[in-house]
Amino acid sequence: MTALSAFFYRKPKLRLGFLLSAPLLWLGLAYLGALAALFVTAFWHTDAFTGQVVIEWSLDNFTTLFTDAVYRTITFRTVGIAALVTVIDAVIAFPMAFAMAKLASPRAQRILVIAIMTPLWASYLVKAYAWRSMLSGNGALSRLSPGYGVTATIITLSYLWLPYMILPIYAGLDRLPDSLVDASGDLGAKSFRTFRSVILPLTFPAIVAGSIFTFSLSLGDYIAVKIVGGTSQMLGNVVYDNIGAANNLPFAATVATVPVVIMLVYLAAVRRTGALDNL
Repeated sequence: MTALSAFFYRKPKLRLGFLLSAPLLWLGLAYLGALAALFVTAFWHTDAFTGQVVIEWSLDNFTTLFTDAVYRTITFRTVGIAALVTVIDAVIAFPMAFAMAKLASPRAQRILVIAIMTPLWASYLVKAYAWRSMLSGNGALSRLSPGYGVTATIITLSYLWLPYMILPIYAGLDRLPDSLVDASGDLGAKSFRTFRSVILPLTFPAIVAGSIFTFSLSLGDYIAVKIVGGTSQMLGNVVYDNIGAANNLPFAATVATVPVVIMLVYLAAVRRTGALDNL
């Protein structure tokens, strides 16, 4: 053992810090640096004649974003879709996760976990276009949606992000001691009372952990709404269109700050629930 190896062996915290230095440096430069550039660019504007980005500080982009009724509608629609997708996934995921964690045998649990994760191996576009086909006028599930639009977008996103809700809830329920449920029954509590007073409070952080995935992924999605959303728009579409056809990078950066700020507020709120420990 060399002197350097012996030195790091005697100081495990220093060794851990050395091992994490490269990933943390990459995170700081690639992720946090990109976010910083995003926020800075949001205060610039594009020359209407040349299409070039003009580095002059102003709040014009934010003024347009908050005062234009179209963008306010798109923002509320995006948040509403993300929230509804999260609720739908939670309602569907909880009984599935409960059956996996408390009713299935250990062998069946492993099979079910693999089955839940299998759709994640398929291409996003393949799954989105499959739902487009099923929700079309002649599709197998055409009665679920009045054509392409907000309803079709909610159905598609709910399917796409469902595994991200099931797995954290399953992990939370798997850690729930069976003795607590049995004790509740021994004390005379009915099934619903046991669920409301014992199971739900103890697994709520896991539900919130799953909601972080479903809410954030729906908030920033722009592909599904392009495929099944018809004429509906979400914030991701506005960002995409301003980067592409409109060639207005500063305004695209301004719009992109909205989901970032919403998620920062959401994460700060859910941190108190202990949900981040379930990720």
